[in-house]
Amino acid sequence: MGEPRTPGLEPFRERMQAAAIDERAIQAFERMLASYLGGETGKVPWGEVEPMRPEDLVPFAALDGPDLHQEGLRQLGRLVVIRVNGGLGTTMKLERAKSLIRVRGEQSFLDLTVLQVLRLRQQHQVQVPWLAMNSFRTREDTLEALAGRPVAIGDLPIDFLQNRVPRIDRAAGQPLEASQTGGDEEACWAPPGHGDIYLSLWISGVLEKLIAAGYRWAFVANVDNLGATFHPGILGYLARERLEFASEVTDKSRADVKGGTIIRRRGRLTLLEGAQVEPDHVRDFEDTRTFGTFNTNNLWFRLEAVLEKMQRGELELPLIVNPKKVLGREVVQLEAAMGAAVGCFESTRALHVPRSRFAPVKATCDLLAVRSDAYLLDETFAIRPSPARDPALGPPVIRLDDACYKGIDDFEARFPHPLSLLRCRSLTVLGDLRFGRDVSVEGEVVLQNRSGEPRAVPDGARFTDGTFTF
Repeated sequence: MGEPRTPGLEPFRERMQAAAIDERAIQAFERMLASYLGGETGKVPWGEVEPMRPEDLVPFAALDGPDLHQEGLRQLGRLVVIRVNGGLGTTMKLERAKSLIRVRGEQSFLDLTVLQVLRLRQQHQVQVPWLAMNSFRTREDTLEALAGRPVAIGDLPIDFLQNRVPRIDRAAGQPLEASQTGGDEEACWAPPGHGDIYLSLWISGVLEKLIAAGYRWAFVANVDNLGATFHPGILGYLARERLEFASEVTDKSRADVKGGTIIRRRGRLTLLEGAQVEPDHVRDFEDTRTFGTFNTNNLWFRLEAVLEKMQRGELELPLIVNPKKVLGREVVQLEAAMGAAVGCFESTRALHVPRSRFAPVKATCDLLAVRSDAYLLDETFAIRPSPARDPALGPPVIRLDDACYKGIDDFEARFPHPLSLLRCRSLTVLGDLRFGRDVSVEGEVVLQNRSGEPRAVPDGARFTDGTFTF
């Protein structure tokens, strides 16, 4: 763009050019890198953080009227559903697309999100496109799993590829090299966070292709959130109010006080993630009296508004500095969150939705919950809290010993059958326990095995409020 270059950028540019990465992606990364090398930490000064105003937050009742439902159904033929599918299940020690993990029976996240959109098409006789945003690590697995499924519509693609950027050697401030990773070239690269979705849509040509085909709106959600399904009232509200962007938020519980929240900063709505909070103000950030909702990462936006912002260079998202350890080496990944785009548009809202629209799985403890009877799979193939569960309990708060349950294979071996958690407020499992059939947990329960040897939880065991040692 003719701008003077920050010292230290050139090795990264050369590396990205050698990998045939689009110039627009290179320039976007250079802007993030220049901020980081210039001392930007990604932390937001707490004095600039303000809670949302009442007018910023739209109550769900305002989205649920018959007129808005009708308008949303009229707009359905102009909607595309996008699932963010860039993650490996590394948190669960899985080296393939996380969306391939089984959730209910033999059905995976990917299976259920596809079934959701196929059901939507059948129910309303509208050909709603479904798209996955894949990363370079998930694309092959995903497309193989989708082979032969009736997902594609016309000549529209069923996926687009997220960009990739170099990992930074933290000590040297230089691109991580394969010589530092035992020859593993792939380990030198990372996806730049799901905030890359807008740039990836544009670079891939998919954004303009959708607009040319008559699509106007996008509904985006993480592939692991099986509560995120089409809601006609929300789409009707966007159309009626002529909004450019909206983010769904829901009430915080004990399970997610660390979740990113929509705030006001410098007079605009924006997303504040936990990684952006100054260490001295983490407790303030987690105070549910001040910040009672968190961002679900269910987003709605107008495609043409995004294209206009991209073409003008006006969709710059706040930097997130993500330190990691890769093959024993300290690295930094520069990322952005897609929900932060709420601060880039003039006509935006936060939509206060019920907890039923948020049922993600980030770790094996979440998987244990959604496989249990605390949730059910409804007729739209969405995971919902069971209506038989007391809403006052909130989602089950589950803690599993990482030494025994963090990896998906270890978890499956110890929990071969779903638990009954319908009346469970919290469950903590410490030590190596193997669970039998029809095990039930109620109230607040700790199950522990301090023996150092595997122990069995017998078929039909019942636990209510207390600590139980095996």
